[in-house]
Amino acid sequence: MAKGKRSEDELRVYQFRSHAELPPLPMSLGTTLINKTGSWRYMRPVYEDKTAPCIEGCPASEDIQAYMYWVARGEFEKAWETIMEENPFPAVCGRVCYHPCEMNCNRGEYDEALSINAVERFIGDFGLEFSLDRFKVREERKERIAVVGAGPAGLTCAYHLRRLGYQVVVFEMHEKPGGVLQYGIPAYRLPKDILEKEIRRLEDFGVRIETRTKVGLHVKWEELLKYDAVFLATGVHKGRELNIPGENMPGVLSGLEFLSKVNRGEKVELGRRVAVIGGGNTAMDAARTALRLGSTPIIFYRRTRAEMPAIQDEIEEAEREGIRMEFLVSPIRIIGENGRVTGLKLQRMELGEPDESGRRRPIPVLGSEYTVEVDNVITAIGEAADFSFLPSELVDGGVVKTDIYGQTGVAKVFAGGDIVEQPHTVVHAIGSGKKAAMAIDAFLQKKSLEDDVRKIQVGYKGGFSFRRYRNGTLEGDPVNNLKVVTFEHVNTWYFDHIHRNPVPEKAVEERTRDFREVKETFSSDTAVQEAKRCFNCGVCNMCDNCLIFCPDVAIRRRESGYRYEFDYDYCKGCGICVAECPRNAITMVPEGR
Repeated sequence: MAKGKRSEDELRVYQFRSHAELPPLPMSLGTTLINKTGSWRYMRPVYEDKTAPCIEGCPASEDIQAYMYWVARGEFEKAWETIMEENPFPAVCGRVCYHPCEMNCNRGEYDEALSINAVERFIGDFGLEFSLDRFKVREERKERIAVVGAGPAGLTCAYHLRRLGYQVVVFEMHEKPGGVLQYGIPAYRLPKDILEKEIRRLEDFGVRIETRTKVGLHVKWEELLKYDAVFLATGVHKGRELNIPGENMPGVLSGLEFLSKVNRGEKVELGRRVAVIGGGNTAMDAARTALRLGSTPIIFYRRTRAEMPAIQDEIEEAEREGIRMEFLVSPIRIIGENGRVTGLKLQRMELGEPDESGRRRPIPVLGSEYTVEVDNVITAIGEAADFSFLPSELVDGGVVKTDIYGQTGVAKVFAGGDIVEQPHTVVHAIGSGKKAAMAIDAFLQKKSLEDDVRKIQVGYKGGFSFRRYRNGTLEGDPVNNLKVVTFEHVNTWYFDHIHRNPVPEKAVEERTRDFREVKETFSSDTAVQEAKRCFNCGVCNMCDNCLIFCPDVAIRRRESGYRYEFDYDYCKGCGICVAECPRNAITMVPEGR
């Protein structure tokens, strides 16, 4: 027979007209329920919610994979409620957060990280007009709490304390609340109407904010201590000095002073050539602001681009806008004539051994001095806090000393934000404010946070979940939120390669003419598309894989229709469900545990 051809017997179709004509077959005409194969099992599968790496990376401990689940299904209000459980500023964070969640995203090892920040911004804008009344979790309480500083840390703490029923007053020394959000971040990154909407609804929720009220001047420290608890979140408002000749000359501004004046709407006179000293976020904001005021800024930084502490996105945005940067240079004198700045004397540097920050220390190169012509100098080499109103025993090394919950050496006094030892970012401030609210509640209710730490802590990096604190534990399946799902745990067989949706933004030639917002918000369709890219690491999203692949039909949907349960009478512990789960939401454990 020729190769590839089949005989007539092989091609013949056999038909049976009755059961009597059937040959013997290994089949059962009865139910398989009679054979309880669960008795064979020595390992059992359990549904186990784990921590997605994005949540572990979020200092505010937002439940990112959960709100991606809701956005992917078009349930935008549920997504907004999910964020608001942990963070009262989604529209703000969606614009200014440096999104460490995206750096942790498992999708980044598969194709491109999820655009979490852009989706959060979409959700935040969607919910801007919603009331916060639905988030109240306790009846009104008699205890009064004073919050010092209406920046992101102070307002976040006040929000969560109001949810718990406490009477909260926030003392703010400036004419408007918001702190760094109001006075430090330019409008092209954070439009002030967006900020004001998110703050206004906190006031509608019952948070009382007293502006133009400076603690130490209008409210004495002794008066603060009459409150049942105090949260300090004054932020850092003083620019560090260069300590070089000419620094006090007219035309020399600190970065914070410069940005604050522009954000207040004050007119700031700048010459054509502006030198910006520093490599942090304030330096980037100052340079980009000077550019929009018609100047030509140059950033001078004493290390290399790789050591710049500014958010990478902000460095790249400054470069795209044509802002020149000179590295390995440090100012040694500001030169002036007739009472105005005319030049800047600099010295070249080289990198030596690492210093206490872990970065290589800049060392002056002898004989390398040179001078550049400038009309203004903006200094942005760091900020410091004003602790003049505080007892000296609360301060050590330029920060307020606290435990991991924000409690100071004075039992009823807590602190957070930029005045404690943590990174100076908006999202870290928000996280510290939330954590302090839980700690203040535990203090006033005479509970021990030490006893509850495992049920409120989300990830190895110290994030804390308000929902878990309030409920004692997450509802539903067994939870061990300290287990973080890494890329090797994801079954990528079930995911297509899909490019990340780019964030829409204005063209460079258009954006530098004014202070209109540079980046734009996703459309609802784009937000849904992007959310559908989410792996939903570590948490069941009802993909039905376990239901379909179980050879013993031992998995069924719950009566509620949400999620599944095992029938251990028939589950023989084969582990196929675990192998086929795309997102590592099922774990095999030894029988009997």
